[in-house]
Amino acid sequence: MKKLFLLITLLAGAVCVQAQDSLISNIGARKALSLNGKWQYIVDPYETGFYDYRYKELAENNGDAYWNTDIPRNKTEKKEHGYNDKYSLQVPGDWNHQKPEFLYYEGTVWYKKSFDFHAADTKSRYYLYFGAVNYRADVYLNGKKLGMHIGGFTPFNFSVPASLLKEKGNFLVVKVDNKRGADEVPTLNTDWWNYGGITRDVKLVEVPQSFIQDYVIQLKRAEPGKAPLATPDVSGWIKVRNAKTGDPISISIPELNFKKQLTATGELTELNFKLPKLQLWSPQTPKLYKVMVSAAGDEVSDKIGFRTIEAFGKQVLLNGKPIFMRGICIHGEIPQEVRRAVGQKDALQLLNQAKELGCNMVRLAHYPHDEAMTRAADSLGILVWSEIPVYWTINFGNPAVLAKAKAQLQEMITRDHNRASIIIWSVGNETPISQTRTDFMHSLITRAKEFDGTRMVSAALEVNYGALKNVNVVDDPLGEFVDLVAFNEYLGWYGGLPDQCRTTNWSTPYNKPLFISETGAEGKSGFHADSLTRFDEEFQEWYFKEQTDMLKRMPDNYVGIAPWVLNDFRSPKRNNPLYQEGWNRKGMYDDKGNKKKAFYIMQAYYKEMKQKYDH
Repeated sequence: MKKLFLLITLLAGAVCVQAQDSLISNIGARKALSLNGKWQYIVDPYETGFYDYRYKELAENNGDAYWNTDIPRNKTEKKEHGYNDKYSLQVPGDWNHQKPEFLYYEGTVWYKKSFDFHAADTKSRYYLYFGAVNYRADVYLNGKKLGMHIGGFTPFNFSVPASLLKEKGNFLVVKVDNKRGADEVPTLNTDWWNYGGITRDVKLVEVPQSFIQDYVIQLKRAEPGKAPLATPDVSGWIKVRNAKTGDPISISIPELNFKKQLTATGELTELNFKLPKLQLWSPQTPKLYKVMVSAAGDEVSDKIGFRTIEAFGKQVLLNGKPIFMRGICIHGEIPQEVRRAVGQKDALQLLNQAKELGCNMVRLAHYPHDEAMTRAADSLGILVWSEIPVYWTINFGNPAVLAKAKAQLQEMITRDHNRASIIIWSVGNETPISQTRTDFMHSLITRAKEFDGTRMVSAALEVNYGALKNVNVVDDPLGEFVDLVAFNEYLGWYGGLPDQCRTTNWSTPYNKPLFISETGAEGKSGFHADSLTRFDEEFQEWYFKEQTDMLKRMPDNYVGIAPWVLNDFRSPKRNNPLYQEGWNRKGMYDDKGNKKKAFYIMQAYYKEMKQKYDH
């Protein structure tokens, strides 16, 4: 099985639908030229810069193509496009919040960045790295296409021939298209805003000809249900691009006075060793160690926490001990500024809000968030559920859609497989039951386990309401394959009133941990009436009072909850002109950062659960 996993890892690029190089992990440890900042743009809803009037893709050297220079060679040359500082956007950042005319725009925008470059080492290799672009990115440098990537929330990189780079006036163009599509991931219908643009960092990365492309350094699971040994085993692998068999590889952890020498067995070398005097990572003690990896004259460092996580019987065990997950769902959005979240400052705002609520866990919905979020969660000691946007009604019968979902799954795991905070990879949310859908989702679960066998894999499952008298049963057939049986429920908001929780019980036929991955009701901050009035704070408060009372009757495999949602967030599906105005109002915080009355109900419940479970 291990050999199969290693082979899949080496060939992972073949899974992608994109013409791109395999992802370089831990990009922050690399020497790089930041290309963030002001980019010029052209709005192109008809994609005139990409297709001719017969709707055929323009030739690479066609002067009308927007990836080519906008400067005429002489006064007779016709140019019908141009880039100008008058039309500029900040990168990273979505376009929707930066200009009023972009508020509801979905379509194509061409981004252009000029930069100078001086090669310090003529033997280096170069990669153009994007943290995320929503949704399709076609990337051109000095008139040459480097490649195309599909997927709005995961990183990608392209190899850049050194001969293509110039000392002065490099002309980098990215065609960004965020139009929704029936055969895309996510698909046409979502309950969040489709922010467009180059939403995360852009870097020109420099590496040696032979370099450390990726690595996994994680604790090996002990016997099922057991805590790690006093001197636990570490396993994983190191992938060195252009490695030669017999090359030396070393791993060092200075704080532990530890150094391990390995010999390369090709591009991918397995590792197994013991770590003495190790302090395990947990929410109470989020210990991170500086880990240094050296190979073939290249060296990278990372901060890694060591812990084990598993679903064992009816419990979730962290380092062999049962945990209760006091969670909250989070969208990657800063509501006060109505924009995509990006960078450490935004990550700390969101995660510290979660900590104030009393959370030890967050569900990052419904797509991979910025890498700053998972790294901040590592340092703050917050458990993470990370998810790809297989959301609602994906085209489950289309093999191309499955390939896109697998590509995003691979990119999510590759970026974050050394993050101790991440304990759950999720392959989707609220997908309607059918055999075709179950086969699709089972394929994703299998792939996730092939890429990473150290974490739980789950999804937000469907519920059979009223299967038994006063009992709702989580019997979604996908439950057979997940490690954690998670489900979304909105008793008293979508149908009925919150008091129906008083006679409701829950069960599942699967002998696995049971987790509530969403529950919530809308309440407009500052609107006060009584508990029977929809959309007021009192209704939302009543909802969570009834929910937390119901939780006291949950079966003994109940291991946690992540209410929906931390903050109010923008959604085009929410169009009540008095209470929503294009916002989903289920947040514990409103769009200005104010706490609602429901916040204090969940905070009190989490305080009680912390006293019960955290010894």
